Amino acid sequence: MEKVYILGGDQTDYSRNWTKEGKNFLAMLKEAVEDGLASVGMTEQDVIDLNKQNRIVACIGNFVGEYYCDQSHWGAFLTEVSPAFYGVPSARYESACASGSVAIDAAFAKLRAGDYDVAMVLGFEMMKTVNSKVCGDYLGRAANYELEAKGVDFPFPKLFGKLADTILEKYKPDKERFMRALAKISTKNYSNAKKNPKAQARNWFMDEAQANDRGTANNAQVGGLLAISDCSQVTDGAAVLFLATEAYAKEYAKKNGLSLSDLPYIKGWGHRVAPITYAKKVEEAKDEEYVLPWTRKAVEEAYARAGMGVEDMDFFETHDCFTSSEYAAVSAFGITEPGKEYEAIEAGRTELTGDKPINPSGGLIGCGHPVGGSGVRMMLDLYKQVAGKAGDYQVKDAKNGLMLNIGGSATTNYVYVVGK
Repeated sequence: MEKVYILGGDQTDYSRNWTKEGKNFLAMLKEAVEDGLASVGMTEQDVIDLNKQNRIVACIGNFVGEYYCDQSHWGAFLTEVSPAFYGVPSARYESACASGSVAIDAAFAKLRAGDYDVAMVLGFEMMKTVNSKVCGDYLGRAANYELEAKGVDFPFPKLFGKLADTILEKYKPDKERFMRALAKISTKNYSNAKKNPKAQARNWFMDEAQANDRGTANNAQVGGLLAISDCSQVTDGAAVLFLATEAYAKEYAKKNGLSLSDLPYIKGWGHRVAPITYAKKVEEAKDEEYVLPWTRKAVEEAYARAGMGVEDMDFFETHDCFTSSEYAAVSAFGITEPGKEYEAIEAGRTELTGDKPINPSGGLIGCGHPVGGSGVRMMLDLYKQVAGKAGDYQVKDAKNGLMLNIGGSATTNYVYVVGK
């Protein structure tokens, strides 16, 4: 198999509200692309030269820009970002909250096939153009809208609240112990975000006492057992990655005084889709060991393709749109057996200083969740950790990492393993 290397990338500051700044989506895209190019030492002239040789492609991840920005045809908007992209083959890819990962998948496939040598992957969402209630309705399109979201205020907190209920029903852990574990997940991710200079919640406050104080003015309930502390927030943001074939990576490494072994590459991947409605997922998993069996299957496939296992992973970036999704991921990754996730959380194993850190970046809860961009941002953080460029949230001696990006209520499941 042709190896696909990660040259680098960048993200916008996820704490920003672009609408309040008087800037539209085009300003966001321009800034993201310019910063992304600069991060890998490329210029617009390099894009022009690569395009003349038919060596570059662009893949855009976006979920519902038609609603948030009254715009579609996102691939073509690169021509508005810069004339350097005139003629560059580009298109938009969508898979709900995993839209960034399906854009990565498309780029990965094109490079492995030898169609191009370089791929720019751009994932973004501009969500603060509407109020939170309208935003929640738009996000309901990631579920079966007619059956699960239409006329429902904030449908996704309710769906992931049901995941918390299902975990309790399936494995029967002590409820208070389970809820305290969710609070620890939230506190950890807020704490990690303080070390990330582009995280949305880096200046926000959250401690375990507040995270456990659900149902009060300090931490209102939003969906079943889940409260505000258990939720990722509405985010404006974009992330950019540059991927390359081994041949181009060798050129790039030589030009920049690097060894090819200095560059991280994609070692394994998994992609599985579960039934779209949450009720059918529960029915499907009734006799299964895992509460989200197709999520576990995607993880197993990524391990198998990488020729690795959980014992080889030094850290994880996972889709903690809610604390219940990160909780379920602990066993899906193989850190514990299903139903015992709280043991790893209580023992501090998933903390930044633990043996299996989860979301050193702050994750979706701490770093932010611009829906169409989250998968790209996760892989950017895998790159940073493996390349030793994560700064204050660097995991010591990180050589291999895994990301899980889900769309809907764990409907679309994308997993990637990145290492050197």
